[in-house]
Amino acid sequence: MATWAGDELSTIGAADEVRIAPLGRDGTPRKPVIVWIVRVGDDLYVRSVNGASAAWFRAAQVRHEGRLWAGGVEKDVTLVETDEGNDEIDAAYRAKYGRYPTIVPHIVTPEARAATLKLVPRS
Repeated sequence: MATWAGDELSTIGAADEVRIAPLGRDGTPRKPVIVWIVRVGDDLYVRSVNGASAAWFRAAQVRHEGRLWAGGVEKDVTLVETDEGNDEIDAAYRAKYGRYPTIVPHIVTPEARAATLKLVPRS
């Protein structure tokens, strides 16, 4: 599996918001959405605050590929659904976005946890 270059990992992981566009069936990017991203070790994760029923998350499940924009980095990514490491991901969301105490509880709900994507770079 591909790994992030150190500068990409740091830049993307530090961004407050990123734009992500799942690829449609024809391989073209759909309309980008803004999501919160966290870094856990050498991995990057995003969640759908509205759970698996959100349109962008359902679109991500079609091809499991997308494009990411963050901090001047544009990268094609594989979108890997995961339920591993949820406690660490929750902690990362609380630490990074704790200044939003009315929003953070929504990104750590069971519904949001079930809509966690690990972002893996595609060359």
